[in-house]
Amino acid sequence: MLTAARTLEQINNEIRMLQNQATSLINEARNLQSLPLNIVQPLQQQIQQTQQLLQQAQRIAYDVREIETTFETQYKNIPLGASQQAMVTSAEARWQNSVAAFEDALKVQAGAVANIEGSREAVNSLLGASQSAAGALQAAQAGNQLLALQTRQLADLTATMAAMGRAQALDAAERAAAKAQRSILGRQWRIARCWRRHHGLCDRFGRQERRRRGCRRHGRCRTRRRRCCPLTSA
Repeated sequence: MLTAARTLEQINNEIRMLQNQATSLINEARNLQSLPLNIVQPLQQQIQQTQQLLQQAQRIAYDVREIETTFETQYKNIPLGASQQAMVTSAEARWQNSVAAFEDALKVQAGAVANIEGSREAVNSLLGASQSAAGALQAAQAGNQLLALQTRQLADLTATMAAMGRAQALDAAERAAAKAQRSILGRQWRIARCWRRHHGLCDRFGRQERRRRGCRRHGRCRTRRRRCCPLTSA
């Protein structure tokens, strides 16, 4: 009877050990279960849409060489002797650059706002999946997808700031170039007025009158012109 009791106790211990091993295996299986929810693909699509909006930038796009070329021709090197028509055309091109940049910024902002609803739905789904996670792997995957969602939101924020900064930079450059053009036009107008004022009297006389008087008036006009005209005095 004693031997039978010991044998029964040993069998019970082995049964409890097997039960513990089975419980451990079940827990390990739960920890290895993957999260049934996956929002990575929608997030990638939203990021691609934001990239497409940036790639659709009009006129001066996000390209270093293109920016250097355009600024060299339209913003920096404004010729002093350019005609008024050429200046008007250049000013209109710069104005169109600014308007297009503001339009692109609004499009990017609209795309970022449209992604807010998707972010709200994704957050709710991930929080629910994380709270009802069966194991550690599901909880970790839910946390990773939340990080991916934050990355997409940062990408939208970066794109919005870049588009708005581009618009503001082009607007400031347009105003600076317009100021330089006004300065050039003002100098040209002052030179023209000085020329007309000091040479108008000489132009009234014919060749015979200038030959008879030796164009003394014209000589005085030259002296005055050198004093009052900034370009000729330089």
